Amino acid sequence: MEVDKHQGHAVALAARLRRVVAGEVSDSTRRRAEYSTDASNYRVVPEVVVLPRDTDDVLAALDVARREGVALTCRGGGTSIAGNAIGPGIVLDFSRHLNHVVDIDPGSRTAVVRPGVVLADLQRQAAAHGLRFGPDPSSHARATLAGMIGNNACGAHAVAYGRTADNVRSLDVVDGTGRRFTAATGLEPVPGLAELVHANLEVLRTELGRFPRQGSGYALEHLLPERGRSLARALVGTEGTVAITLGATLDLVPISPARVLVVLGYPDMFTAADAVPALLDHAPLAVEGLDARLVEVVRQHRGRVPDLPRGGGWLMIEVGGDTAGDALRVADALIADAEALDHVVLPAGPQATALWRIREDGAGLAGRSPAGRPAWPGWEDAAVPPERLGGYLREFDALMTQHGVTGLPYGHFGDGCVHVRIDIPLESDGSVLRAFLHDAARLVAAHGGSLSGEHGDGRARGELLSLMYSDRALAVFQAFKALFDPDDVLNPGVLVRPRPVDADLRRPRARPLPARDGFAFGHDGGDFTNAVHRCVGVGKCRADTSAAGGFMCPSFLATRDEKDTTRGRARVLQDMANGSLVTGGWSAPEVAESLELCLSCKACASDCPAGVDMARYKAEVLHRSYAGRLRPASHYSLGQLPRWLALLNRLLPVAGPAAANAVFAVRPLARALLSLSGVDSRRRAPRIAPVPFARWWRRHRSHAAVDRARPPVLLWVDSFSNGMSPEVATAAVEVLTDAGYRVVVPERSVCCGLTWISTGQLTGARRRLRQLVAVLGRYAEAGMPIVGLEPSCTAVLRSDLVELLPGDAEARRVADAVLTLAELLSRPLPDGRRWQVPDLSGVRVLAQPHCHQHAVMGYEADLALLTAGGARTSSLAGCCGLAGNFGMERGHYEVSVAVAENALLPALRDKDTETVFLADGFSCRTQAEQLAGVRGVHLAQLLAARLRAGGG
Repeated sequence: MEVDKHQGHAVALAARLRRVVAGEVSDSTRRRAEYSTDASNYRVVPEVVVLPRDTDDVLAALDVARREGVALTCRGGGTSIAGNAIGPGIVLDFSRHLNHVVDIDPGSRTAVVRPGVVLADLQRQAAAHGLRFGPDPSSHARATLAGMIGNNACGAHAVAYGRTADNVRSLDVVDGTGRRFTAATGLEPVPGLAELVHANLEVLRTELGRFPRQGSGYALEHLLPERGRSLARALVGTEGTVAITLGATLDLVPISPARVLVVLGYPDMFTAADAVPALLDHAPLAVEGLDARLVEVVRQHRGRVPDLPRGGGWLMIEVGGDTAGDALRVADALIADAEALDHVVLPAGPQATALWRIREDGAGLAGRSPAGRPAWPGWEDAAVPPERLGGYLREFDALMTQHGVTGLPYGHFGDGCVHVRIDIPLESDGSVLRAFLHDAARLVAAHGGSLSGEHGDGRARGELLSLMYSDRALAVFQAFKALFDPDDVLNPGVLVRPRPVDADLRRPRARPLPARDGFAFGHDGGDFTNAVHRCVGVGKCRADTSAAGGFMCPSFLATRDEKDTTRGRARVLQDMANGSLVTGGWSAPEVAESLELCLSCKACASDCPAGVDMARYKAEVLHRSYAGRLRPASHYSLGQLPRWLALLNRLLPVAGPAAANAVFAVRPLARALLSLSGVDSRRRAPRIAPVPFARWWRRHRSHAAVDRARPPVLLWVDSFSNGMSPEVATAAVEVLTDAGYRVVVPERSVCCGLTWISTGQLTGARRRLRQLVAVLGRYAEAGMPIVGLEPSCTAVLRSDLVELLPGDAEARRVADAVLTLAELLSRPLPDGRRWQVPDLSGVRVLAQPHCHQHAVMGYEADLALLTAGGARTSSLAGCCGLAGNFGMERGHYEVSVAVAENALLPALRDKDTETVFLADGFSCRTQAEQLAGVRGVHLAQLLAARLRAGGG
């Protein structure tokens, strides 16, 4: 009855909001699940989510909240780690519409921005004027400016440029009374504020602003006369509890003309921290600390890390100058004072960027302990004065040992700010979390530090403020809040009258969902719930990662809707495991709606720092939700396509392909058949090859001489290469033979079950994989390398095979033996000889790496091979948009085309006729041909053509 009453209130509240708000207003369970948590440990389900289109929408929503006595919480990129961006009433998401830079004035070095502007967008626009915003948190590609203002964000360069508060000139705000004003210098806009400051000068001068990274509580020291009485700066870091930011005027700083990265190696992280104070006199732009344990986790995830100096702890220090020579002289002076074991110096460029990436991905990679246990935020960003940092870290390490937990510290050592996620067991309750946080708060207070150095207190640390501040200081915070928000409408439960640190925890309420007859989820303890809780909300899936070579998350880049992020989908699946909001289990409509536009591109498996594999989760959900039920038509047509190809070639080996192609060439008939098959009628059926590779191979083998002195390689030809693109497989035979191998093809064609996997028909996929292992297993056992041609099918053998056949030693041997063509050709032959790549000089290549290859095998070997041949290669980042069955299915066409417009189609339109479009994926070639009329070639075809042309 209580649930019905609550739902009724949410419906009525949404109706009132829709009458006055032009933007989206949603009280759907799916939308509320997506916004029930941020990047913290907490889950608070809102009643309504509002995506305001303009400032009037924000003011109208606040007016409704005030009249109804409903809490209102503001949200940007949703990357708040302390639970500052979730609330029980109305959640406003500024990132969808209020996200543009209003003006950049190079003369005054200022920018005027709307609240939802992503920092990276501001940086790109400011860079055209040689300027930048100083603070740059690692979440810069998805963090919004209002979120940074709310938390007083800092980042690596705050040691040089200060925190967000130090770079804010004025704020356009509305407070909890509905009063809108410009906050700059002066206390006049808020009656009673000057009196509050005057009455508490001693507290403001002695307890606040003691060192730069004191981020906990309200930064009321900015209201002191000797600090300029800056109301704007005092509002920064208030976490949306006293005012809503409608716009901001920000100070910009010049971009350093020349930058150099100095990496110093020390025996351990503690010694590295001890060295920091002496290095600050060199005015570094950034001083970041890394521990060997974090570097090892990066190595486990990435396969390798860039070379670091000798040591077990490192300082990454960026210095700058007007010229490269100036920057190098600063670097030399710094190294002389560093007393380090070893060092490297790198100019700005790819090598330096690779090292910075270790630090940038730290938040996600540190989400697993070295032993593989989930690690959580909560004590995420404590800070101490830099001169106390080494001692604090030693005692903090001992504290973790005392509590039986582990973490991977790293952070902004130049400011004394330490990031760490700790493997506190949150699956049962929050008792261990509570005990640890209280002891950690006492420790940091003993070092004169702050519970938070940049992420705010939120729900994670608000209760602990009494261990850092006096009762009088806490009373001043309450009085300050009351002047702006007397009815506690704005973000209640945070900072003032805070919720307990162990209330509203997300993980303890999620039920176990043990692996059954689908994927094993071996890296997650055999539990689907553990797997989906890999998502801690870092939000990298919201960023346009293509500039950095990323592929995640193509549907979000097309729709810009949180629903279509990896994170949004994970949140709905987490709520499914919780069962109190999304109550329909595996078949819940919210789950189906959330996964509908997931392309199963698998890019998140590598691009997400936490290793979320939404393609696998989607397949598992489809498998369980359709168990014993009739499936969509496309699951039977596209999802079992290899079966129909094999059947056609078996029943009508000569006439079948020609007849099928003739039927689908008649457009009215083709549209009808495609529609019946669940395929969008605007699509065209790919042509079936008149002679499949298997038949060609039988003829070829009967005429070809066999040199048994050559090392053998097994060419596994997947269903698509066999029946749709046999020219790829024949080209591979030609290339492998030229490379010195004896090509072996299995005695019968076997399918990896890819299309069954992508449509969640996991029982059928497992059946095909067992057949495949029975055929390929003996070759793998004999030590023969197995080369795959279709990237998505090769990825199945490298990753999904052992998840669907867990504990099968023969399956593991097959997975370990599988290589891409480029990987094999990059290896030396058994006698040590290396293949001479045919001459590709003068060849211009536009390459579309397949998403599954990017995620599982990587594309580095392909690029290295092309470079070795002399080709000039540009590589696209991002999905082609077809993604196997996804882009063919009815209802997905528009999104499929929109995804292609992210990178593929613009590049094909700009391509000249001489440039080769290289795409190993059958889907990628199909998309390019159907949408742009461009025929692509496989790497094997490119190499074979150059061999025939005498380029070898």
